[in-house]
Amino acid sequence: MSQNIYRVGIVGANANRAWAHDAHIPALKKMSDRFVIEAVCARTQDLADEARAAFGANRAFGDSLELVRDPDIDIVAVTVKVPEHRAIVLAALEAGKHLYCEWPLGRDLAEAEEMAGAVTPASHAMIGLQGLSAPAVRQAAKLVRQGALGDLLVCRVFSPTAGWGGVAPAFFAYLQDKRNGATLETIAGGHTLAMIEHIVGRYVELDARTTINQKMVPIMGTDEMVERTCADHMLVLGQHEGGCVSTLEVTGGVGDREFGFELVGKKGSLKLSSRFAGGYQAGSITLEASIEAGPIVQQSVDGLVMAPVNVSEAYLRLAADIDSGERTVPDFADAVRLTRLLGAIDKASDKGRRQTIS
Repeated sequence: MSQNIYRVGIVGANANRAWAHDAHIPALKKMSDRFVIEAVCARTQDLADEARAAFGANRAFGDSLELVRDPDIDIVAVTVKVPEHRAIVLAALEAGKHLYCEWPLGRDLAEAEEMAGAVTPASHAMIGLQGLSAPAVRQAAKLVRQGALGDLLVCRVFSPTAGWGGVAPAFFAYLQDKRNGATLETIAGGHTLAMIEHIVGRYVELDARTTINQKMVPIMGTDEMVERTCADHMLVLGQHEGGCVSTLEVTGGVGDREFGFELVGKKGSLKLSSRFAGGYQAGSITLEASIEAGPIVQQSVDGLVMAPVNVSEAYLRLAADIDSGERTVPDFADAVRLTRLLGAIDKASDKGRRQTIS
């Protein structure tokens, strides 16, 4: 099968910081046999020009809609803040582009459904749940599908993140406002829930408690305080198709503890772990098992650590799908499913009642 080289346009490029800087750019630059950083876009033309020079992109745009409509772009990577996703994604789909959109897809279910509904057969639209492309996670899911653990009994997950702690940098102030759709529940919680469903199976019912432990948050280097309207702690008790029960704790302001995922079945058990302050999905993940786990196959190049590791795997899976016409990566329909699941968690916490997941 032929392997094409895909021209990527990155919306949300910044020469000094942010997720594209930390994860997408290093991943793409290491895979120059598959991807070219064709263009970058930032809030102003000056910032875009600075990013182009820093990253070696061919062109720079100060207008995201100009980038997504450019005929020389194959894949649009959407790495801006969540409230800005909708306009860019819809324009890219209208232009027939392939997409890598960071999770969360939209601010709410209505936005996610609108974007998912706009996907046509011409476009491959991947949602940035990069933890699902981690080699150890994919191998764990394979073991479960093959029946290596037998009937699944119980899953215990502890998912810490340094975000949503006692203070926030200015560029993360918007993460404290639930209306923006980028919260501890949706980001740290959403990535972890996606992995749990990927390995254990879909939730069929759940109960939950979400809590705001610190209601006012100081902004670093200023006298400003912002109100936190999203949870900074999350507990979910669930049952999955097949009967396995699970517990999930997501806790904010904790950057020095290890992520832990333990799954016990009748024939054996496995454990996934990682240590990255930004959440499990943004670092290398290890797999241990009481049974023979088999080889863990890494597709991406050596030399990548932390943030770019799983993003690189996701890009390679997307490219393989485009090459073959298959659709194996997490997509916008999966994003809608996850958004609905998070809505059920909110409802369970608000109402104090177990929710059935259809």
